[in-house]
Amino acid sequence: MDRVALRGLKARGHHGVFPKEREEGQTFIVDLVLGLDTRPAAAEDDLTKTVHYGIVAEEVVAVVQGDPVDLIETLAERIAQQCLRHTGVQEVEVVVHKPDAPITVPFDDVTVTITRSRR
Repeated sequence: MDRVALRGLKARGHHGVFPKEREEGQTFIVDLVLGLDTRPAAAEDDLTKTVHYGIVAEEVVAVVQGDPVDLIETLAERIAQQCLRHTGVQEVEVVVHKPDAPITVPFDDVTVTITRSRR
């Protein structure tokens, strides 16, 4: 299976279990790896036979900016399901970064990584 990756998609969302997170929001960063067969698109040099990563990026940002959830696990699941709506996408790995998570000790990042497929 071939891979199309999008890294560092940024959007502001209001996800989290604490009232401050819901009220003020914060930046979330999303990395995606989409698994699909790119041979038909490459053979005909045809965008319609692959996944349009610009559209996927817009959809992912819309999910992050959309209805709030408590957990980034839930957010990652919503993003994965949106990606799998694209016909050619057979598998997706989603990494949701929450670099401003409300943690009381120094840290660089918090991430949740999930992989989902049509199988």
